Amino acid sequence: MITDEFGLHPLAVEDAVHEHQRPKLDRYDDHLFLAAYAVSLDTASGQLAASEIAAFITPRALITVRKDDGFDPGTLVARWDGSGDLAAHGVGFLVHGLLDQIVDGHFAAVQSLDDQIEELQDQLFSEVDPGRPLQQRSFELRKSLVLLRRVVLPMREVVNTIMRRDLHVLDDTLTPYFQDVYDHVLRATEWTESLRDLVTTILETRLTIQGNRLNEIMRKLTCWAAIIAVPTAVTGFYGQNVPYPGFQQSWGFLTSLVLMVVIAGGLYLCFKRKNWV
Repeated sequence: MITDEFGLHPLAVEDAVHEHQRPKLDRYDDHLFLAAYAVSLDTASGQLAASEIAAFITPRALITVRKDDGFDPGTLVARWDGSGDLAAHGVGFLVHGLLDQIVDGHFAAVQSLDDQIEELQDQLFSEVDPGRPLQQRSFELRKSLVLLRRVVLPMREVVNTIMRRDLHVLDDTLTPYFQDVYDHVLRATEWTESLRDLVTTILETRLTIQGNRLNEIMRKLTCWAAIIAVPTAVTGFYGQNVPYPGFQQSWGFLTSLVLMVVIAGGLYLCFKRKNWV
């Protein structure tokens, strides 16, 4: 019924019905078709949820199609009601409210991801090794950033195309408002790219720190093995079943004992001075 009333193009209707569309803006003879994604981040798990939204922009109406309940239309209506002084500018005012809410959600998700990545950085250099939880959290945040980049990056082209004057969606009064939305899109895109690189750096740094800690442990174990080898060597020599100086004599036992203490103590002090143990 809506298709017949507004003369919507069959291809646009097909895109609105089917899921997993790329964020885009298609131009038809008498209307535009918009596909975008609203996002929300679960701070506990670090997982990002995306809700697909389709919209038909006609000269006299804005028709939205929601694929799930992830996008709250009540918040959008409240946003429109809060800017009632711009309602006289028609459909362009409605489109601005829709895009503004979607982009604000992108920006909020990026900001929350930034805060969580800062927490990962603090855990990375803590005295206690965070172990597997840090690595798992890093992969979850990286996956969320990849998804966020996939829905944020095309929005630059979408908003930029809507601002073209030949589409007649907005007038001179609404241009600064759309420019503000476009600025938020650019900031969210650049922020997402930098965070994506930062998470990759965290994972690489994590592996480097693990390698350094393993080398530190191996060095300490080697030092203690060298110290323990001294008494083993001395007792092994004096344990020969042949006569030697001090054989079956008390001073031979004392000599071996002094050798073990002096040599092992000397090695310990030497390693301690070099901060190896």
